[in-house]
Amino acid sequence: MDLVPALEEPLKKVVGPATAKVMAEHLDLHTVGDLLHHYPRKYAERGELTRLADLPLDEHVTVVARVATARILTFNGGRGQRLEVTITDGSGQLQLVFFGRGIHKPHKDLLPGTRAMFAGKVSVFNRKMQLAHPAYELLKGDPDNPDNADEAVDSWAGALIPIYPATAKLESWKIAKSVDAVLPSAREAVDPLPPSLREGRELIPLPEALLKIHRPQTKADIESARDRLKWDEAFVLQVALARRRYADAQLPAIARRPREGGLLDAFDAKLPFTLTEGQQKVSKEIFDDLATEHPMHRLLQGEVGSGKTMVALRAMLAVVDAGGQAAMLAPTEVLAQQHHRSITEMMGELAEGGMLGGSDQGTKVTLLTGSMGAAARRQALLDLVTGEAGIVIGTHALIEDKVQFHDLGLVVVDEQHRFGVEQRDALRGKGKQPPHLLVMTATPIPRTVAMTVFGDLETSVLDQLPAGRSPIASHVVPAEDKPHFLARAWERVREEVENGHQAYVVCPRIGDDVDEAADPKKAKKKAEEEATADKRPPLAVIEVAEQLARGPLSGLKVEVLHGRMQPDDKDAVMRRFAAGETQVLVATTVIEVGVNVPNATAMVIMDADRFGVSQLHQLRGRVGRGSAPGLCLLVTEMPEASPARARLGAVAATLDGFELSRIDLEQRREGDVLGQAQSGVRSSLRMLAVIEDEEIIAEAREEAVAVVSADPDLERLPELRTALDALLDDEREQYLDKG
Repeated sequence: MDLVPALEEPLKKVVGPATAKVMAEHLDLHTVGDLLHHYPRKYAERGELTRLADLPLDEHVTVVARVATARILTFNGGRGQRLEVTITDGSGQLQLVFFGRGIHKPHKDLLPGTRAMFAGKVSVFNRKMQLAHPAYELLKGDPDNPDNADEAVDSWAGALIPIYPATAKLESWKIAKSVDAVLPSAREAVDPLPPSLREGRELIPLPEALLKIHRPQTKADIESARDRLKWDEAFVLQVALARRRYADAQLPAIARRPREGGLLDAFDAKLPFTLTEGQQKVSKEIFDDLATEHPMHRLLQGEVGSGKTMVALRAMLAVVDAGGQAAMLAPTEVLAQQHHRSITEMMGELAEGGMLGGSDQGTKVTLLTGSMGAAARRQALLDLVTGEAGIVIGTHALIEDKVQFHDLGLVVVDEQHRFGVEQRDALRGKGKQPPHLLVMTATPIPRTVAMTVFGDLETSVLDQLPAGRSPIASHVVPAEDKPHFLARAWERVREEVENGHQAYVVCPRIGDDVDEAADPKKAKKKAEEEATADKRPPLAVIEVAEQLARGPLSGLKVEVLHGRMQPDDKDAVMRRFAAGETQVLVATTVIEVGVNVPNATAMVIMDADRFGVSQLHQLRGRVGRGSAPGLCLLVTEMPEASPARARLGAVAATLDGFELSRIDLEQRREGDVLGQAQSGVRSSLRMLAVIEDEEIIAEAREEAVAVVSADPDLERLPELRTALDALLDDEREQYLDKG
C-alpha cells in the first residue's frame, strides 16, 4: 500500500522552491509528510515569557521576551557603531548585539517595552551570554486584549505560540507559516496503530494529533497529541526491531561449545586472578548463546575498566576450541594494536600456536590493519584463509573483499557506535553460516536506549570493577575565574611524575596550521570565529605540548599523539608511554578507548566544556587503572552560571557512568547522543525522549512482540507496514536489520 499522495507531495509545490530548498538542506524535510512530523519543540504563552537563564550555549534558539533597554555605542574612535539591546523574561536577561549598517531597523523596532520573538545562536562575549544579529518578529498585540492583536500575533492559533526546531537560515515563525500551508493534508495521514491498540490505550487518531501538536488551543491538546505521537514512534520502531529478532531466530548458525581440556581451560588455569562475579555471570550468558544453533546477538556493556576485553577473549577462545575462528573489529589502529598487544600478553605461549616455544594447545593471534607492509599483510591473509590464525584483531581492513576466513564463528565489535551498518554487516557476511555477534561498548547505556537503539540485541551488563582498580578524584579547574588553579594543576602533574607516575593532557584539536592554511575555507571560518569574538578556537595538541615543554612542565619528557600521525609513529609513541619512557602524553581523544597504561595516574582535559559527558567519562577512565589513585582535572573558561559548567560539575561529582549517561541524554537531543551511526533511529525519534518515556518504550516493545509473533509480515496491518516504510525507509530499516 503506497503512502497517501497528499503527504508524499514535494514541499516546493506547497511552500515555494526557495523555502523548500532551505528545509531540505538544513532540516532534512522534503515532503508535506516530513513537515507535518517536524513538531514544535516547545510553546510560548502570550502572557508568559521564556526562561532566558536556561539557554544552551552554541545552539540556535528562539525566545519570546520583552525589550528592557536599547542603546547605540561607538568603537574604533567613533568610526564603528553597535546597537546593544537587553531583553528580559523577569528572571534573567540576555544581550542582543547588532553591528554596522544593520543597526538602523532594529533600533527603530526594538524600543523598551516591545515584545518579540528572537532567533539566533547563543554565544559568550565578555563572559555574558548574547545573541549576535538575531532575527526577530515583533508581537505587538496586547496579551490581555486579543482583539487588539496585530497580524503577527493573529497568525498563531490560540494563546500558545509554537517554537519550532529552526536554523539560522529559517526562523521558527517562517516554519510555522509553512506548516499552516500543509496542515489541511494532516486529515489524510494513514494511522499506523492497530485500532485495538489505539482504543485500548485511549489514544486520539493520528490526523487529530497532528492538528493539535501544531496548533493547540489548550495545554491539554498538546498533552493528548504528544501521548499519541510518542506511541507512534515507539511502536513503529519496536515493530521493526521485533521483526529483526524474529528473522534472526529463524537463521541457522553453527553451535560453538568449548571442549574440555582445550584452549579456554588452559587459559583459565594460568590466570593470575579470579574473574569477578559479573564476568562469570556474563560469560555464562555468552557461552549459552554460543551453544545454540541460531546466531548470538548480544550487547556487552560495561563501565570503563570493568574487564570486557577479558570476557570477549574467553568467548573467542571457546569458539577456537570448537574449531572456528574469531574476529575482533576495533575502530582505530591505535586501539587494534593495543588489543593485539594486551591479548597476546594475556595469552602468553597460548598465542604462539605453531611457533617454536608455543603451546601445543595454542593458536595464532594475528593483527590486520590498513597500514601494514605488503609482506606482513600477505602472511596475515594466509593465516586467516588457512585457519592457522584462530583469532584476528583488526580495523575496517578486515572487511575488504580479499579478506577470507577459513571458518568465521564469532565477530566481536568493540565500541560499536563508531561503525556504520555496512561495515558490521560485511564482516558478518564472511562466515559459511552467519557467525555469532558480540557487540561491546564502554559507553554506559540506560535501559531504554538499549531497548531503542540495540533493540535486536540481548543485553549483558558488567557493572563491577575488578579488584585492584583505584578511585579517581575529579575536579573542575575554572581557568578564567581563578588562573592560579590552572598553575596548581600543572604542579599536581609534576608531583605525580616525581612520584614515578605518568600523565595525559587532552586537547580538542590537533592544531596543524599548515593544513588550515592549505584549506582556504577552514582558514576563513577560523578567522570569522575569532572576529566575532564568540570564543577563541579550541586549544590544540601541538601548541599546548610546546607551551608545556617550555613552561610549567619543562624538563619532563613530553610527547604528542594524534590521529593524523603515521600508524607506525602512533604505535611507537604508545609503546614509549606504556614503557614509562614518556612522562606526559599530550593527545587528542585518540586515547579515549582501550588505551591501558596502569602507571598513568593524572589527566588534564583542556577546554573540557567542548567534550560531551560520556566522552569525558571515557577519557577519565584512562587513569586510575593501577594500584595508585587517579586524578582528573577538567579545565574550562566557561562562566560559573553556564550550562557547560553545570555539565562539568556533574561529571566531577560522580564516577557512575550510567548516571552520567542519563544526565547526558537529559541535557542533549537524543540524536546527538546516539551518534551518527544510529542515524536511522535518530531520524525517527522526533517526539520520543528515551529517558522520560521508559514506560511507553517498554509497553510498545511488548505490544510489538505480540503483533509480530501473530503476523510477522504484517499482512493484516497494511497501515503499519506503510508507516514502517515511511519512518524507517529502506536504508534505515537495513540499519536495524544489520544491527
